[in-house]
Amino acid sequence: MSEMDRRTFIGGGVAAACATSLMLGTQADAKPQKRRVICWSEGTAPKNIYPADINHAIAEGLSPLKGWDVVTASLNDADQGLPDDLLNSASVIIWWGHMRHDDVKTELVNKLVHRVKEEGMGFIGTHSAHWSRPFKALMGTPCGWTGGYNEDGSSVAVSVKAPKHPITKGIKDFVIPHTERYTERFEAPDPEQLIFDGVYTLPNGKTEPSRQGMIWTVGKGRVFYFQPGHESYPIYFQEEVRQVFRNAVPWAAHLK
Repeated sequence: MSEMDRRTFIGGGVAAACATSLMLGTQADAKPQKRRVICWSEGTAPKNIYPADINHAIAEGLSPLKGWDVVTASLNDADQGLPDDLLNSASVIIWWGHMRHDDVKTELVNKLVHRVKEEGMGFIGTHSAHWSRPFKALMGTPCGWTGGYNEDGSSVAVSVKAPKHPITKGIKDFVIPHTERYTERFEAPDPEQLIFDGVYTLPNGKTEPSRQGMIWTVGKGRVFYFQPGHESYPIYFQEEVRQVFRNAVPWAAHLK
């Protein structure tokens, strides 16, 4: 090899090494991309209980999550709160609705179902979201509570039924002082696992059982339904409830 060829060879190797070092340095310095959870609600909760609506109350409770971008969205926003770029960026969506289920457009419902079934987005429905169009489409059933609905201020004792499941980590049995009572039977497929059970204590002292937290796999996605959360009571500010959501989000994203 001539001296000129030798210099060319060495120079090329140094340049390649520098380029590799620069590339690795850039990769090392880059911040890991955050996963995104969207907290969605329809904007109908009473402002004396939830001044910024339920989506903001849930989002506030998720703020301790590390590595997550927590976003709020509302039915009242443009594109019903979920334009394609936002929906497609979500790892998990938390859904609360009550009075305006039928206002959610079929096109959006289909997109949500596709994201769960085909792309593995997690879906968490809470309280009256059992009757939401996306949840019913995912379950394929009416999703009503056949025993009725009673806003009588009953308390509910929530018991942990799956102590080794990621959703129950750090959570012991707890009581929600007042809630709306949903009476079994729940018109949904049998869950893969009962995560939380519950017993209501009515104002007259009688008791009534009702399941409070259930999970399913739907296509590639994970679905969690959490029954507590009536808008007339500050349930989403209760620490145990907030911990349930903090645990459920990474589980629904297939991280646990």
